[in-house]
Amino acid sequence: MQSLESKALKISNSIGSVPSLILHTIFFIIVISSTFFGVDVEKALLVLTTVVSLEAIYLSIFIQMSVNKNTKAIEIVEKDIEELSDDVEEIGVDVEEIQKDVDEIQEDVHEISEDIDEIQEDVKEISEDIDEIQEDVEEIGVDVENIEKDIDELQEDVEEISEEMLEEEITIAKK
Repeated sequence: MQSLESKALKISNSIGSVPSLILHTIFFIIVISSTFFGVDVEKALLVLTTVVSLEAIYLSIFIQMSVNKNTKAIEIVEKDIEELSDDVEEIGVDVEEIQKDVDEIQEDVHEISEDIDEIQEDVKEISEDIDEIQEDVEEIGVDVENIEKDIDELQEDVEEISEEMLEEEITIAKK
């Protein structure tokens, strides 16, 4: 069936061509001029009208076949357009959702940036506190060294006093 349709479409395409116009013109000239060579005018016109009528019937069938084929193609294109339209709508919805997600991500990035700034400030304050503590530790170290020196001096003083007292006791005991 499909080969018959393809042949019919080829015929309808060839009938609408310049060579077909030339052949039809030659045929009409031959039929009309045959009356000059002794063919009866009524018979020539009968043949001509019969051929033209048959050709018109077949042409209308070929045209209807082309119309039917084009209608099917248009229906397929309409379905494709509907599907594409639905796809475009879905893409539009997806784009809106993606835009919302992007907006949320931008808000999150902004909040994270603020948090980072706060953390950097906290780190700076902690660093300053560490520096102060380190200075305090160094001062305490100096104070401890001074206290140790003072203790050493006090011990020396205590030892001297103890030696002096012992010498005094010895001196008193000798007396």
